[in-house]
Amino acid sequence: MAHEENKAFLRRVPLFSGLTESQLDTLAAGSARRSYPKGRTVVSEGEPSQSMYIQLAGRAKVQRSDSEGKEVILAVLGAGEFFGEMSLIDDAPRSASVITLEPCEFMAVSKDAFKAMLVQSPEVAMNVMRGIVRRLRDADKKIETLALLDVYGRVARVLLDFSENVGGERIVKNKMPRQEIAKMIGASREMVSRVMKGLETDGYIVALPEGKLQLREKLSSYIS
Repeated sequence: MAHEENKAFLRRVPLFSGLTESQLDTLAAGSARRSYPKGRTVVSEGEPSQSMYIQLAGRAKVQRSDSEGKEVILAVLGAGEFFGEMSLIDDAPRSASVITLEPCEFMAVSKDAFKAMLVQSPEVAMNVMRGIVRRLRDADKKIETLALLDVYGRVARVLLDFSENVGGERIVKNKMPRQEIAKMIGASREMVSRVMKGLETDGYIVALPEGKLQLREKLSSYIS
């Protein structure tokens, strides 16, 4: 039963589009579902890697820290995204930690199953490459944001990146703690709080129930 359930989940993952039934069977045999509560470390920076992860539900943050414990958030992942593949490709230790922001479910794919999949399916290999390229582009944008924008611009960029179009309005659906934003843009929590307060006072953002935010169109002027 677990094998068939794993196979059904994997079939719905865009990354694995194009796999044959036989290939899905092989992949499912080397996979396992894992559930984590909020605040749990899924993988740790510097540890050896034996599997990659497909996120099935929930949100998780990718972060790095230095020897003094200072942290920076590199990305926030949602359902359908994957991580851990780079360490399986180059056999280097994990480059970052992944920590759940809310209860999450993942599919862990073993190193052997992952490498066999890349050999057997050029289409999946291309999908993995596209995912890596997308992250490189995101990293380039993040570097540009940190180098060229002031704190207001950096906060605006984060809010716009995490917003969705809802009925013609840009809405940030998930509550974003000030400390998390601070770790994304290299600023203090106090500075982010002041900036957020200023943006709300000046009508650039509107606080909604349940921690949601509505972004006014003029907010984009901070990053143009």
